Amino acid sequence: MTSSRFHKAAVLTSPQEPTAKPTFSIQTLPRPVPGPNELLIRLTVTSLCGSDLGMALGHMGPVGAILGHEGVGHIAGIGSNVPSQDPTVQLGQRVGVAWTRDICGVCRFCVDLAHEGETRCAEALHSGKEAYPGTFAEYTVVPLRYLARIPAAFDGVPDEEIAPILCGGVTAYKAIKGCQVTPGQWVVVSGGGGGVGALAVSFARAMGYRVIAVDAGAAKEGFCRSQGAEHYVDVTSGEDPGKKVREFTDGQGAKAVIVTATAAAAYQQAFDMLGPFGTLMCVSILPEEARATFHPLWMIDNGWTVKGSSVGTRSDILEALEFVKRRVVIPKVQWAQLEEIEELMEKLSRGQLEGKYVMKL
Repeated sequence: MTSSRFHKAAVLTSPQEPTAKPTFSIQTLPRPVPGPNELLIRLTVTSLCGSDLGMALGHMGPVGAILGHEGVGHIAGIGSNVPSQDPTVQLGQRVGVAWTRDICGVCRFCVDLAHEGETRCAEALHSGKEAYPGTFAEYTVVPLRYLARIPAAFDGVPDEEIAPILCGGVTAYKAIKGCQVTPGQWVVVSGGGGGVGALAVSFARAMGYRVIAVDAGAAKEGFCRSQGAEHYVDVTSGEDPGKKVREFTDGQGAKAVIVTATAAAAYQQAFDMLGPFGTLMCVSILPEEARATFHPLWMIDNGWTVKGSSVGTRSDILEALEFVKRRVVIPKVQWAQLEEIEELMEKLSRGQLEGKYVMKL
């Protein structure tokens, strides 16, 4: 048991290089102290996101020593300026700690309210980067300006089901919304057996779409179907994935392909799965050298659109949580301890994790 002045954290010890094996050290560190406009959060749980692996491998630029961005906890300390700025903030309130910790509010992205540009703020601060350590720790600090409160309406949703929605879930939900597909039409989720992918399958089904999950290996079919997929395509079977998707859609192809698989081949294959006026939605983050190619005539002749989606706003998080509250989306949670972080990262890199792993803190 750590004293009140210290806390436990998983510290990244491996170099941030694509060929490195992520390693961590469980350390006792001084407990963070909130600044005048910040809040101290005692985290109860954090879940593991695929982006944590990408960050550890250097795919997302320099990071700090403490990763993690799917945390849930309670306010344990209040900065000196907070009461005068927002008297509704109280000790003990439940909050989420997600990827975005703060935004500038004035850049060309933030002021574009029509496109909810805050998710791409040019000056944003993120969990595990810049000034804010991540959620693989017992305590962290958050700025008041971008506090992600969990309203009392969600008191019946446990922490372990909220945590996966803060990044993986809201990313999946927002990507599906961004495709602007009519309910009842076909949506393909590439990487449907992964953490974000499985949530995308579940949200798409709950939102009224017919879902085809695509992933590697026959073993993932049962999981994808349990999340709501009508069909499953195994890219390792030797069959042409595009041909299978057209077969399932009566030759039409899908209205949207959401790529959550972390492979350049998944993006390349997605074009073969699209139907007329379809949307390719980019979600997964690949190494800098990864590339997919296309010919402009593909877009001209087929009316295709290629878009990208980046997490979601705090409002999107609450919208996504409504699905969980109604039990039409239920994250598949596997429990773990912070001390297991290296083993979980290793399995994540091999595509062996099923559902979302949540660590008690």
